[in-house]
Amino acid sequence: MSNIQLIIEERAADIGKFLVGRLLPFRQKRMIGPFIYLDHMGPVKLNKRDQMDILPHPHIGLSTLTFLFEGSIMHRDTLGNAVEIQPGAVNWMTAGKGIVHSERTPDHLRNENKIMHGLQIWVALPKDLEQIDPEFFHIEAQQLPSWEEDGLQFKLVAGEVLGHRSPVPVYSPLYMLEIKSTKRQTVNLEGKLFGESGLYILEGGIESEENRFGPKQILVAKNATLCEFTIEANSTVYIFGGDAFPEERFIDWNFVATSKDLIQEAKQKWIAQEFDKIPGDEEEFVPYPTFPKK
Repeated sequence: MSNIQLIIEERAADIGKFLVGRLLPFRQKRMIGPFIYLDHMGPVKLNKRDQMDILPHPHIGLSTLTFLFEGSIMHRDTLGNAVEIQPGAVNWMTAGKGIVHSERTPDHLRNENKIMHGLQIWVALPKDLEQIDPEFFHIEAQQLPSWEEDGLQFKLVAGEVLGHRSPVPVYSPLYMLEIKSTKRQTVNLEGKLFGESGLYILEGGIESEENRFGPKQILVAKNATLCEFTIEANSTVYIFGGDAFPEERFIDWNFVATSKDLIQEAKQKWIAQEFDKIPGDEEEFVPYPTFPKK
């Protein structure tokens, strides 16, 4: 019997000047554990005239996780943080009751050709923490637990699993695990995962129950504790998930909450421009989108 509950294909989504591959949410699977949103950005080639300029925009009720494979992003937020994120590092921003941030091409790269490639992820907060004060943490690549086992290279981006714990300060039981292979072999994680689990194939491929799956797909497990598959040579996959929340989460634009009232309050506050401003990035902002009537 197959342990694969659902196969999610990457879908194009417009985030302004960029098209990204959206993987979550999906109509048949809104969340995997606490993970509520996953975009694969790029790889996008930018010339000297093209920049990544995602203007100031708000969030509530979640943590964002930015993880780059190539390129560089300058993060600024209303807490006063101004941090350049580079490949392999983790930006972990907890919105809580509300934060505004921008993501731009750093000044030193604006007159160069460049590539943008990475993952943008939202992790919902537990109900009792969704209105906490906002926080921001930057974890350098060398701080993430990395190890080799049975010819596989592991890196724990966030959470706790397989006897390792990432320094990323998460708020509920979860994991985001990178696995790289140099040869074809079996990966057996039976009994080592928990909660709900998804497997995202970045490059290469895997085989499960005599079926092959390639890049830009998420496989959702029926039972996370029965995770076993064959990974092809020169492949990179991400296994992510954790304990699901008992309450439903509502999403409206950049807002996530257990209550539609909280979302409506944040929406009106943003329209009135009552959120705090970002020091050094105060002139522009992303307006609340107006959706055409059906």
